[in-house]
Amino acid sequence: MSILRSQVIGCGSYLPARIVTNAELATLVDTSDEWIVQRTGIRQRHIAADDEPTSVVGLKAAQDAIADAGIDASEIDLIIVATATPDHTFPATATQIQAALGITGGAAFDVQAVCSGFVFALATADKFLSTGGARTALVIGAETFSRILDWEDRATCVLFGDGAGAVVLQAVPGKGTLADRGVLTTHIRSDGRYKDKLYVDGGAGSTKTVGFLRMEGKEVFRHAVNNLAETVRHTFAETGLTGADIDWFVPHQANRRIIDATADKLGISHDHVVLTVDRHGNTSAASIPLALAEAHKDGRIKPGQLVLVEAMGGGFTWGSALIRW
Repeated sequence: MSILRSQVIGCGSYLPARIVTNAELATLVDTSDEWIVQRTGIRQRHIAADDEPTSVVGLKAAQDAIADAGIDASEIDLIIVATATPDHTFPATATQIQAALGITGGAAFDVQAVCSGFVFALATADKFLSTGGARTALVIGAETFSRILDWEDRATCVLFGDGAGAVVLQAVPGKGTLADRGVLTTHIRSDGRYKDKLYVDGGAGSTKTVGFLRMEGKEVFRHAVNNLAETVRHTFAETGLTGADIDWFVPHQANRRIIDATADKLGISHDHVVLTVDRHGNTSAASIPLALAEAHKDGRIKPGQLVLVEAMGGGFTWGSALIRW
């Protein structure tokens, strides 16, 4: 049976030039490099310049992905941007990137699922491509989380960074088997009962302010490991695969301990995990595409390999996707 698969044909990234180390943060709040590394695995993060809003970092990642795909931007008929830090309440950041790329056709819109945003956007794009609703999609995860951090809260300001990653997907005929290249399966979930565990304490419709990020770290950690393992087990049950079959595990880069614990639960060797959290920090919706781009560019991820991505974010939201590269 012939079906349409969403094949990854390009991958790109952008990180702001400014790097903030743990040592620099220790001059702002009561913390230390040892404390941060021990609890999170983070050693540094990138911070966007004043003239780098989310649309700009997203555009640069998009241009990198389009160049990697070797296509003209005019071929793209769907743009989805995953972000929790849009330039404006509206219009969508995706429309700004669409205009900057010179694209006037197709659709462009944002998806808001916080750290799970890229997985949600990827799943959405896959539905368009696999049903013939679009031909070529640009999926971007872009964040400037530094704009919503309370730089006096040592529990949160040490965790996050800015950046963007992107993939270009194209609808390609497949045979409907696990041997097909492209997105093989996606699973996304939400449970709004846990809103107060990870949220921003402001918004246009409530406080009329931007607000700051607030988090109950221990609760988020507990739910993350269980929820992430659950969504991947659905993938394994659907495909008959196990952790030993995964060539590369590319998780949301929030916390090294969460990543290690999840890999252990799923039976995935740490040697098959792509890690960027030490250098990027938690870049929310940008973390997975940034890690994908790094492993793609340095040759670790090769055509035909199985790549598993997963994330959990505020809401709570969580999800996973299995891709044959």
